[in-house]
Amino acid sequence: MFDPILLGEFSRNNCVSICTFLVPANLLATLLSLIFIVVKPTRIHLLTSVTVATLLAIILSLHVASWWIVGVIQAPTFILLALATVCISLNVWVVIQSKQKDPWLSKIVKRTLKVRLSSAN
Repeated sequence: MFDPILLGEFSRNNCVSICTFLVPANLLATLLSLIFIVVKPTRIHLLTSVTVATLLAIILSLHVASWWIVGVIQAPTFILLALATVCISLNVWVVIQSKQKDPWLSKIVKRTLKVRLSSAN
C-alpha cells in the first residue's frame, strides 16, 4: 500500500544519495532534449526524452516538498526547486519548438557550423 509518510522519511533519510543522482540526471536529460531540437530525431525519441526529463524534475520537486513539509526551508531547497522548474520549463519549450516547421535554434546552429567549417578550410 502507498504510504506517503514512509516515502517522505525515505526521501529525507537518503537525501544526499537522491540529490547526487537527480541533479545530474535532470541536467543531462534536459540537455539531451535541447540537443534533440537541433538533431531532429523521430518524434518518439524526442517525447521520450522530454518525458524522462520532466519526470526526474517532478521527482526532485517532490523530494524538496518532503523537506518543506517537515519545516526545513533553506537555500538548497530553493535552489533545487529552481533547478526543477527550469528543467520543466525548458522541456515544455522543447515540445513547443519541435512542433514548429523550422525552429530558430536549429537555424542558428546550422549557420554557426557553416561559418566555422568554411573558415576552417
